[in-house]
Amino acid sequence: MGMTSSAPGTGTPATGTAVAALLAVDAGNSKTDVAVVADDGTVVGTARGGGFRPPVVGVETAVDEIADAVAHAFEQAGVHSVAHVSACLANADLPVEEVQLAVALRDRGWGASVTVRNDTFAILRAGVAEPLGVAVVCGAGINCVGMRPDGRVARFPALGRISGDWGGGWGLAEEAVWHAARAEDGRGGPTELVRTLPAHFGLASVYELIEAVHLGRLEDSRRHELTPVLFATAEDGDPVARAIVDRLAEEVVTMATVALTRLELLDEETPVLLGGGVLAARHPQLDDRIRELLATRAPKAVPRVVAVRPVLGAALLGLDHLGVSDEVQARVRAHYEV
Repeated sequence: MGMTSSAPGTGTPATGTAVAALLAVDAGNSKTDVAVVADDGTVVGTARGGGFRPPVVGVETAVDEIADAVAHAFEQAGVHSVAHVSACLANADLPVEEVQLAVALRDRGWGASVTVRNDTFAILRAGVAEPLGVAVVCGAGINCVGMRPDGRVARFPALGRISGDWGGGWGLAEEAVWHAARAEDGRGGPTELVRTLPAHFGLASVYELIEAVHLGRLEDSRRHELTPVLFATAEDGDPVARAIVDRLAEEVVTMATVALTRLELLDEETPVLLGGGVLAARHPQLDDRIRELLATRAPKAVPRVVAVRPVLGAALLGLDHLGVSDEVQARVRAHYEV
């Protein structure tokens, strides 16, 4: 399962540590990060595991993937359980799913209490000094959440087109192929995507690309590789590719502005965190356009890309729950921001 684990900064098991207060879990579609935090804020155990995909493998099998990472981190920290488990999980898109997953984690006996949130909250909390702001995440999919210190949140179902979403790496790749296919057969206008998309896989035409995907000769999971090709084609000046990138910027800013409005933060200086592989890549056209649109629609928003590991956000959310001091939170943050 590709498990890795090491004690903070040493690569050896931690010994003589303080009582463990918290297990932080950040579980995305492709990887899982866990951290055990002592009551003084020292990170005493960490591990990484595989992706968390309950819709594909079922809840219990998905939690088993987390369990392997937790076992490594607990062994390293020298503990068997903690006071609280703070888990930020991919595919926890609806409140009812958060409840279901919280029950599944509670049944493992890792902590006296458990909270589960969508993994977008981890990126948001990792990027702010207090639980205040909005985060838009664009990785394989797209999502947006916001929160205030009083507990109010704004969120979207983020279930794809059925819930009104557009964007994310998968959506961008699909849109790029759509335009390329129509350009090649004459239904659409010209675009360099006709050449650049199939060339990435060593193919001569979009038709060959479509055939390879349809007949299973090209693994479906490899379609995400077309997203960087789209951005490179846009950077070279192709109008169709550039229009797709601009559409993503529009979607990011629309989600952020709606979340700010729901939380009554549109007129207050508020962080807007940008995370996930697509946004963290800092593509100049996308980054500049997002900032331009935010300056017009939410002038007091303060956009910032979050590059730190999201498990930090899961840890800080757990420490918020435990009501620890700022000094303890600062120690955890310092561990991940070196």
